[in-house]
Amino acid sequence: MQGLELAREYYRLYGAPMLRERFPELLPVVAAGLCGAGSECFGYDDAVSRDHDLEPGFCILLPGEEVVDRRTAFLLERAYAALPGEFAGLKRGGLAPVGGARRGVLRTAEFFAEKTGTPDGRLCTEDWLHTPEQSLAEAVNGEIFYDGLGEVTAIRARLSYMPEDVRLKKLAGALLLMAQAGQYNYSRCLAHGETGAAQLAVMEFAKNAIHAAFLLNRRYMPYYKWSLRAMRALPRLAAEADTLEFLISTDNRAENAEEKAYAIEDVAARYIAALQEQQLTEAVCAELEKHAYSVQDHIRDAALRTRHILWAV
Repeated sequence: MQGLELAREYYRLYGAPMLRERFPELLPVVAAGLCGAGSECFGYDDAVSRDHDLEPGFCILLPGEEVVDRRTAFLLERAYAALPGEFAGLKRGGLAPVGGARRGVLRTAEFFAEKTGTPDGRLCTEDWLHTPEQSLAEAVNGEIFYDGLGEVTAIRARLSYMPEDVRLKKLAGALLLMAQAGQYNYSRCLAHGETGAAQLAVMEFAKNAIHAAFLLNRRYMPYYKWSLRAMRALPRLAAEADTLEFLISTDNRAENAEEKAYAIEDVAARYIAALQEQQLTEAVCAELEKHAYSVQDHIRDAALRTRHILWAV
């Protein structure tokens, strides 16, 4: 049983009855679910994940103190801590202060402020540009099992994905870095005999290719250690994950270098095709750099469009 299913069942068997029986007055204003940091919130947990942080539990999200006061929140935290300490062969951790843990009783505003910098999911353009996408992903991942007030659901909907102009700005920057690192610098570094620098170029190419894949799929890229795994589940460009893994996992001896150079060009061609499919480029060439600037030209906000192409990277 994975963490999300574990949380859902634990809430159904113990959490929901506890709320109904002991805190019926809170049902119209609380939300419960599992979201935030941790592989289980993305559905990425496996047998290895059981060595830390995986436990039966869920989040109870509360509105501000003007609706639910500190004493009530404390009593609710105590009631949560008193739920069964073992479930499905896993033990729960100890009691943590209100709002001080990944699970248990949390304030809605504090949870979203930690992830996005704002308590209600209302981000300005600068916020969208510079808030880490892994944090935005943590704000909307997992599942909300119950939402009496509807506030948490509304905030998650507001944060579901970035505005189109922001997506295009980030995409243009990622494409430009792919071009510079992969199509230009990789071979030049090898020509200089700098195999380490060549591998850095490959890493830069792959990192930005992964990011661009998420942007082209209108999905937030999660924490880097899950990025290739998550990329393989994307509707578009999923197959390129294997090529990117080959690029970053092999050395730059002569027998590999030529194959890697061809692989870089093949990836570039597939990304250009994806850009054309979304009608994001008017460039007609195999150079990602020209396509990057064409993508930037599609940004409607003039102030954002005229900023440096790498502004959002």
